[in-house]
Amino acid sequence: MNSKPDSQTIAEQEWVSKTQMKKQMNDLQQLGMELTKLSTDTLKKMNLPEDLLQAVVNYQKISSNSALKRQAQYIGRLMRETDTAPINDYLARLKGENSAHNAYLQRLENLRQRLIADDSSLTEVISQYPHIDISALRTLIRNARKEQEAGKPPKAFRAIFQLLKTEINKDTPS
Repeated sequence: MNSKPDSQTIAEQEWVSKTQMKKQMNDLQQLGMELTKLSTDTLKKMNLPEDLLQAVVNYQKISSNSALKRQAQYIGRLMRETDTAPINDYLARLKGENSAHNAYLQRLENLRQRLIADDSSLTEVISQYPHIDISALRTLIRNARKEQEAGKPPKAFRAIFQLLKTEINKDTPS
């Protein structure tokens, strides 16, 4: 007799109204539609389930309105079977809404500014990241200073950021 009341309370706790279920399904379908706006390369980096990846790529190729609606519903159904937390995190990072990622990029930006401003910062970077390509970094810093003085486009300035980003990511544990 104890098992019946337990199963009833579990059923009552899990009960969701039809309106709530529709809203959840629409939200998942909208998340899937955000995926359709991304390039195939970006989608592959997200490590999506193969069937969802294929459905999104197929959606991008379809031109018929009714077929697009069917494919969107199919994507929504696949999204119900998928863990959406990593997808939301990745999309937030792409949109610049992830505060931790923004803080990381800001630290890189500040480091780049310090490297260009004075040479003592270079020794700090070398001591923190001993595997960094020192000669390439020195060349980029020298070129960035010349670009700033001459008012040229900041090609080396941007390259410093990319170098720091790739080299520092090697040190961060995955």
